[in-house]
Amino acid sequence: MSTNQPPRVAAADASGEGAPPDARRLRSILIAVSIALMAVIASVSGLNVAQTHMAVEFGASQNTILWIINIYTLALAALLLPLGAIGDRLGRKPMLIAGLGVFGVANVAAGLAPTAEVMLTARVAGGIGAAMIMPITLAVITSTFPEEQRGKAIGVWTGLAGGGGVLGMFLSALLVDVADWRGLFVLPVVLVLVALAMTLKSVPNSRERSAHSFDTVGALVSTVAVVGLIFVLQEGPERGWTAPATLIGLAVGLVAAIGFVVWELRRRDASLLDVRLFRERGLAGGSITLLVVFGVQAGIAVVLFPFFQAVLGWSGLLSTLALMPMAVMMMTASGLAPKPTARIGSRATMAVGIALAAVGLALMAVFVSVDGGYPAILPGMLAMGIGMGLSMTPSTEAITGSLPREKQGVASALNDVTREFGTALGVALLGALLSAGYRGAIDNRLRNIPQGMPQEAADTAREGIANAVEAAGGTGTHAQDLVHAAQQSFIDGWQQAMWAGVAVMGVLFVYVTLRGPRNAAPEAEATETVAAV
Repeated sequence: MSTNQPPRVAAADASGEGAPPDARRLRSILIAVSIALMAVIASVSGLNVAQTHMAVEFGASQNTILWIINIYTLALAALLLPLGAIGDRLGRKPMLIAGLGVFGVANVAAGLAPTAEVMLTARVAGGIGAAMIMPITLAVITSTFPEEQRGKAIGVWTGLAGGGGVLGMFLSALLVDVADWRGLFVLPVVLVLVALAMTLKSVPNSRERSAHSFDTVGALVSTVAVVGLIFVLQEGPERGWTAPATLIGLAVGLVAAIGFVVWELRRRDASLLDVRLFRERGLAGGSITLLVVFGVQAGIAVVLFPFFQAVLGWSGLLSTLALMPMAVMMMTASGLAPKPTARIGSRATMAVGIALAAVGLALMAVFVSVDGGYPAILPGMLAMGIGMGLSMTPSTEAITGSLPREKQGVASALNDVTREFGTALGVALLGALLSAGYRGAIDNRLRNIPQGMPQEAADTAREGIANAVEAAGGTGTHAQDLVHAAQQSFIDGWQQAMWAGVAVMGVLFVYVTLRGPRNAAPEAEATETVAAV
């Protein structure tokens, strides 16, 4: 496969050692980068369980709290590509160490933050540190592990990237329940310290030496594009899709994205990302699959949490625990995915995984009910977890295998950006479908409630099921009727979102079957990266 780029020489560090690491060393490397990845992933969703606590302590509005949560993801997604490319040039080990340092200090500052403004600043710094860490963790694997072991290591990485968020949320909810909400920042700091110690001891260094200057324009334009588009997906549901800020963000993001593609097509030498590679089945198929799979996964979480809390009446900790079976299945299937990939190929493995995930969504759409509770949706959750795990690992291998080894920081960053876009897109779209289905159903049910329902309570109930449950306490004899109407309406919205997910996965299945990658790890024409201690 041609990359339209001149050969580059991968430089070793001062030690000059080029011998491949032994099995024990490889295991230590994998543990180190996995712990570093876990710290980053756990911080993405961990603060969701502390929204009320932060609002009370800082005296902040809901919009400010949402910004404290979302600004981390925004900074992370925006800087992945540029910092991944810089890591390729400066050295992956130094970049990982620096990222862990920035990330650790940022979490300490967030844990001690006296005001919302300080918290926001600390979260931005945390996102920057995370963007230095995340692409390097996968790049270390792809540039260090021998080909015969690379698939298993990528499977472990992919499983943590997919299921680690749920595990992080569970640990965060547990910390909030048993201690102060500021204890949420203790876990990332501990993980950082362990990862830093293991990185210094075990992780080798590799870097790219290029005769061409860094693509500064491409880096800046890509950052603007990602900020604009992620901003739209995060703020659209809150501000409204036709709000001026939303439309301006969309325009800026689209113009910058188009500008990035045009610039990269013109800059044939040392481009940040050779967009011509998307003509290849591996890069296009892997990216589209991850975009959709992570989008559906994130969107389903938006549906599941209010079901557990508002319909079943569970606590945040118990609700997070209820997601663990799906996360465990996802992580297990990701680790096992290299075996079927080696036997039947990447495309077939991805297709089987996508089909299983679609079946899981359909099962949850058909069997969900207020009375059926958790057992009714558990089989669908398990099928989804297995299917997504099977599809994620070969998709990640297809992306990293489509770029030369000295560009693995960029390849890993592209993988991560795709995941972040998919997550934001899934939350926005499936969340909107759930809300629209709920509002469309509850109007009819409210009209069937006997006269005497306070109009204010009815209006509040239309805003969402959590609002309806809260308003029911002031409706006297109509309380049970209102709660029942809201729960049934939520189920209607749930089914609408699930069937939409099935349709999307069906389209993806057809695409992967026809245009998916042919091999487990497509070869790229590149010189071998020299790994050194």
